[in-house]
Amino acid sequence: MKCGQCFSDETRILDSRVSNEGMQVRRRRECAVCSYRFTTTETREALDIMVLKKSAAKERYSRNKLFEGLNFALQKRPVTKERILDLCLNIEAELITKHSKEVDTKTIGSTALRHLKDVDEVGYIRFASVYRDFKTIKGFRREIEKFLPEEEKRR
Repeated sequence: MKCGQCFSDETRILDSRVSNEGMQVRRRRECAVCSYRFTTTETREALDIMVLKKSAAKERYSRNKLFEGLNFALQKRPVTKERILDLCLNIEAELITKHSKEVDTKTIGSTALRHLKDVDEVGYIRFASVYRDFKTIKGFRREIEKFLPEEEKRR
C-alpha cells in the first residue's frame, strides 16, 4: 500500500480491526519513510453473479450500481456513505446465501428495500418509487401506509 503523502511503498500495519460483521478490515498504517499515518479499508470483492434484467439481457453484477441507487435515495438524509456501503455489503451477503450464480433485478430491488426499511423511511420511499415505478400518488400512499400504525391507516 502506497503512502498517501510521499507515495512510498514502504508502509507497515499498526493495527487491524474487522468491521461490518466480518465484511471489512480497517487497517491503521504508517509510512516507513515519512512517518505519515493513514487508514485503509479492505472490502471483499463484489459478487461474481450475473444479473437478469427486465429485458432478458444479462450483465455482471455491479456494486457501484447498487451503491449509486441507494445513495440517490438517501441523498440529503442523515445516512453516511459508510452506512450506505454497509447496506450494500449486507444486501450482497443475503444475495450470496439465498441465490446461485444468477439473480434478477426484482430480487435485488426487493432485498434492497427490505434492508433500507430499517435504515431510513424517506430513503425507502424514494427507492421504492423508482424500483416500483409509481405512476400515481396511490403507489406512494400504499408504501407510506406500510409505516403507519393500523389506526392511522383507517383514517
